[in-house]
Amino acid sequence: MAQSFDMVVIGSGPGGYVCAIRGAQLGLKVACIERENLGGICLNWGCIPTKALLRSAEVFHLMHRAAEFGLSAEGIGYDLQAVVKRSRGVARQLAGGVGHLLKKNKVSVLMGEASLAGPGRVRVRTDKGEEEITGKAIVLATGARARNLPGLEADGELVWSYRHALQPTRMPRRLLVIGSGAIGIEFASFFNTLGAETTVVEVMDRVLPVEDAEISAFARKQFVKQGMKILEKATVTRLDRAPDGKGGGKVTAHIETGGKTETAEFDTVISAVGIVGNVEGLGLEALGVRIDRTHVVTDEYCRTGVEGLYAIGDVAGAPWLAHKASHEGVMVAELVAGQKPHPIKPNSIPGCTYCNPQVASVGLTEEKAKAAGHEVRVGRFPFIGNGKAIALGEPEGLVKTVFDARTGELLGAHMVGAEVTELIQGYVIGRTLETTEAELIETVFPHPTLSEMMHEA
Repeated sequence: MAQSFDMVVIGSGPGGYVCAIRGAQLGLKVACIERENLGGICLNWGCIPTKALLRSAEVFHLMHRAAEFGLSAEGIGYDLQAVVKRSRGVARQLAGGVGHLLKKNKVSVLMGEASLAGPGRVRVRTDKGEEEITGKAIVLATGARARNLPGLEADGELVWSYRHALQPTRMPRRLLVIGSGAIGIEFASFFNTLGAETTVVEVMDRVLPVEDAEISAFARKQFVKQGMKILEKATVTRLDRAPDGKGGGKVTAHIETGGKTETAEFDTVISAVGIVGNVEGLGLEALGVRIDRTHVVTDEYCRTGVEGLYAIGDVAGAPWLAHKASHEGVMVAELVAGQKPHPIKPNSIPGCTYCNPQVASVGLTEEKAKAAGHEVRVGRFPFIGNGKAIALGEPEGLVKTVFDARTGELLGAHMVGAEVTELIQGYVIGRTLETTEAELIETVFPHPTLSEMMHEA
């Protein structure tokens, strides 16, 4: 007889495992199915290991600046494999923690591949064979994977996906990064800091295209200052690969910009041209689940329109962020348990990019606020005017705020500079509590801190 559960979660990434644990805390009998690694892409191949790599690059960069701080450091170098080993170790530690948490909360974990056998029925293929379980509610948390464009497919040798870039077997000398979203620009930042001659190609009219235009322009200036070559409104139309049989070789990239096509030679290419949802092989079509451009269509409560079936996280579409997935997981678990949670407001979800300088934002950009019909008041404050930033040796940055001129509502906040990924949460709380400009001005910020710039802006 099939095991029966109150809730079955398919996928154990930051959406799935959080959903499973919250459900168990609320008294539900929960199963979580994972086909690869507990913790999903985020813990194993995304957010966490990339931050570990970027931390190594940051320390390496600071070591070269030792003299600025009255210090001396000689013979500065790095061991790429040791850097990668540390990153993988951090990922393993956290993935192990997820397993412990699921066990502690009495979530039944099944390692295998899941598909929907019918309403409320899940088929699981494991090493031991196939079994079927039932669930009053089923939550799809299957995530997403890197998009492969024809001719630009990753091969693991000359052309890398994010997975290959996370565990490089060699250091690129001349690197081409296709795409300047968060994934592309973070890898560009990492390898550029370690000495790769780095070119970034972006099809849109600016790097970090989802960010406020002013912030993108500021970041671009810093990237160029660091030695990156940035090509905007450009497309890589073809890659001619010439492997040397030893894991290396050369790639000739055909880059179209301004109606002209030019070629450039690289030894490594990283393709970071977006992601596609993991919707295949789940049996969604047979159940009548709507899929739009590889993502499951849901309402504000992550309901798919099929009774008892929910979708959360990357598989349910933008924004593709771990913290969005986790919040959706909690919301769905509470819904299934009979509670009445609030739906998530997309404009109150912060976005963070851990390049150098860091970029962080929440809410509407100045352009989008105006397009939505708001009369706006814009505040700005540069890092160069902040004592803590100067003391840290990080005077390059900007904090920008966008308010509704009539009501004082905080419509958006956008930052570029040191540690802004930690600062942005202050504005996120402000938006969640519906804080006004006047209330923020009355708030006392500690001195000397970077956070004072949030007050000044």
